Amino acid sequence: MTHLKVGDKAPKFTAKDEDGNSISLSDYAGRKLVVFFYPKASTPGCTAEACNLNDNYDRFQSEGYEILGVSADSAKRQSNFKNKYGFKYPLLADEDKSVIEAFGVWGPKKFMGREYDGIHRTTFVINEEGIIEDVITKVKTKAHTAQILL
Repeated sequence: MTHLKVGDKAPKFTAKDEDGNSISLSDYAGRKLVVFFYPKASTPGCTAEACNLNDNYDRFQSEGYEILGVSADSAKRQSNFKNKYGFKYPLLADEDKSVIEAFGVWGPKKFMGREYDGIHRTTFVINEEGIIEDVITKVKTKAHTAQILL
């Protein structure tokens, strides 16, 4: 779905996290960053994915990675999701879809025969220079860490 590919410069963005703090791509300059887009907070697949990344957070940190989750949920919903599961990383409340659209993960989807527009579950691995090193479109929610940290 996304137009971005390995070797592209990651789109610059600024958005609010679950606590209303402004977070920008530039905040992560000089560090590796995993940006994962998920359809909806507190749904089974999104919870499995976010928990898998959180369970391995120390491993990500030891390999120099930061993690950032993004969905179109409200800050309140993101805050509830983060607090319920104790996530150690921020969740962007991208209600205007500016980050989602910059990364090209919004578009038509099908579920149980119904077509609608939504977020395509996609993860981007960005290096210290802001270059995309990996784009994961076939996310295994329960084993996502293994897809990122090979």
